[in-house]
Formats: sequence, C-alpha cells, structure tokens
Amino acid sequence: MGCRFSKPRQEPASYRKSVDDDSEEFITPQALYLPSVQALARLIETDSTVYLLFDQMFQQIPMGPPYDKDPSGKPQVRDYLGMLGAFNKIIQSAPTFTTSSTKGFHPGTPIGSILTWPMGTEAGTKAFANSNANAAIRDILQDWARFLSSQQSTYVLNTSEEGWFGPAAMQAMPDFVETFVCDPSVPAYGFRSWDDFFTRRIRPGVRPVDFPADDSIINNPCEGTVYGVATKVKHSDSFWLKQQPYSLKNMLSDDEMVDSFVGGSVYQAFLGPLVYHRWHSPVKGTIHKTALIPGTYYAQCPAVGFDATSPVQSLPFTTHVATRAAIYIKADNPKIGIMCFLGVGLCEMSSCEITVSEGESVQKGDELGRFHFGGSTHCLIFRPSTQLLFSDPVSDPTGQPVNVNAAIAVVK
Repeated sequence: MGCRFSKPRQEPASYRKSVDDDSEEFITPQALYLPSVQALARLIETDSTVYLLFDQMFQQIPMGPPYDKDPSGKPQVRDYLGMLGAFNKIIQSAPTFTTSSTKGFHPGTPIGSILTWPMGTEAGTKAFANSNANAAIRDILQDWARFLSSQQSTYVLNTSEEGWFGPAAMQAMPDFVETFVCDPSVPAYGFRSWDDFFTRRIRPGVRPVDFPADDSIINNPCEGTVYGVATKVKHSDSFWLKQQPYSLKNMLSDDEMVDSFVGGSVYQAFLGPLVYHRWHSPVKGTIHKTALIPGTYYAQCPAVGFDATSPVQSLPFTTHVATRAAIYIKADNPKIGIMCFLGVGLCEMSSCEITVSEGESVQKGDELGRFHFGGSTHCLIFRPSTQLLFSDPVSDPTGQPVNVNAAIAVVK
C-alpha cells in the first residue's frame, strides 16, 4: 500500500539559491505547479517504493566538494521537493547559454545538471528505471517540448551574454552563421522556436558527402565525437556491468533482425547540445524498416557511480535502455547488405524523430531524421560478413567531432 502525506514539507532554505538568482520564484505551493509536475509529486508521495527511491537518492549524495554543487556550478538540489520546484520553472522557460568550469557539463541542459549526482546513487539508478517514475518524467519533458516548440521560446535567441548568439555562445559555436541556415538581420536569426534553432539545418555545400559515388565507403551519419568500435558483438550480454558490452537483443528491443547482426560490429559516437542534430544516411540503399523504441530518460550505468561525465561514461549502457530510433537500411553494396542506424536520446527531451519510411530509396547524405533537445548518441550496426576498415578520425585521440557525411570506414 502506498503512503500519503497530508501536506508537502517546506523546501529547505538551502534550495533558495540552487537554480539561479531568481530561485525565490521556485518556492511555490505544489497546487500551483503545472499538471505534469503535480502528477510526479503525487506519484512520489503516494507510492511508497517511488518515495523511498526519490528520498534516498538525494540523501545518498555525499556532502562537501564536489557534490555540494551540480555540474553547472550551482548549489546541488538536496531533496525531491527542491527538484519538483526546479522542474516546474525550467519547463516554462528556454535554456540560456551558460558556461561551466566543471568538466563534462554541457551548456543548456538544466535538468540533466540537477540530476547528475542523484543518478549516480544506488537509489537513483533504481528511481530512473522505475516505469511509473519514468512515465511521469516523460510527461514533464513533453510539456517542456511543447514550450520549446513555441514562438515564445525564442526569447533566449539573442546576442546578450547568456543568449545563444552572444559572445560566449559564438565562441563555443564558431562560424555559426556561415555553417547553418539563418538570417542575423532578423529577430532570433529567423528561427521560429528554440526547437527550430536546436534542429537547425546546415547550409548547402558546408558538409559535402565524401566519395558520394563509392558504395564501398561508409559515411558519418551524425556530427559527433567517436566513442568506439566493438566487434564480435553478442546476441545477449550483461550491458549493465563496468565494461558495458553491447547486447543486440536489448539494443534492438528483440527485433526479428537481431540474429542478422550477431558477431558483427558496432560503431558509436555521441553528440553534445551545441552541434548539428540531424541524421543522414551513411550508405546508398533502401529503407528496409524503422522502429521507435520507448525507454528511460535519465538512467545511467550502475557501475559508473559519481562522476560529472557519467552520461558519457554510460554511453554503451544507454543504447539498451534509453528512448531510441532504429532505421534498417538495405545497402546497394551486397558486401554491406542490411545495416542499422540507431539514434539514442540521452537527456532532456530524449526525443528521436524519424523522417523516412519503409521502401524509400536513399542516397548517401540524405536526411533520415533528427534529435530534439538534449544530448544524444548513435550507433551503426553491421553484420559479421561486413568487414570494415575504419579511417583515422575514428581513432582520433583528441576527441574532436567528426563532420557529418565524412568518410569513416571502407568495406574490405
């Protein structure tokens, strides 16, 4: 039987500076919260299992540095009531551009920053895997997505210090105007919403397809930093352990195509919030089928623990549990045959949108879909008969992003 609290506890005074200088606004009665935030509050306070997990995940965060601050440099939220208050304001606003001295923090992901330390606790790993809690968080994120798709969200698309076209942002995104379709002479550079800015298009010719007529070349589907390449991947494996081996059955949600890839290879890369977020076909061929796979939003590998870079360290794990999109392509090159693009949402929106359909012909570089707001990762999955030699950027020790449409592998 769930437990009910007659009234919520008062937020601690320490929370008053936990999000930003206007945090007085967060001390709001739960009755005034948005319905989706109220629903999560009710779940926590009426489901004894969820209450225990959300209470303990904050108590299990160590005291003192570096855990006294979240990865954005702000005081760490210390209980679920503070979390709810922060959520309620965040999802009614658009992210501003911020910088942080904390390694691994991505500007513009405020919910992910608040939850980085809680995710690393024993209770947190269970809380964000709880199906009821995950569903409630999904509804909150969908409310935020609706706001970020509105014209109202463009107020942060300006040249102020925390604006996305300000000096710090432009330093972090050099050659923005030359790279992306935009018009600096009009308000918000012509973007209709924050989401329109996040899913912005690249100008024609800026990222040309390497070797467009050579079907032996695999091209990069996303603008991302390479995580690694795995070979002889198993049908099933213990993906939650420290090594995070790929488990095809779980990655592809037990799809009938799983057996085709057993013993094959997986290439994985990840995208930060500042880069280009559309997906492009790595091969010439035909869309065999597509699938949207529901999943978690803030779950991380239990073996990672407390680390500001835990989302990156949990990348292989998230390919098995997070919201993701699978696009199976039958390549014209028979040495490739069926291959799979897997897009994975990591935090914030965690939303994957597929823009191609079964039976559609694609050229190398044609758009397949896009990620909406948040961090993300993607995989290319190949059959064991597809023998690949990956190019130098894949082993680049500097960790610099590889351009979309760049050549990344050749079929032997």
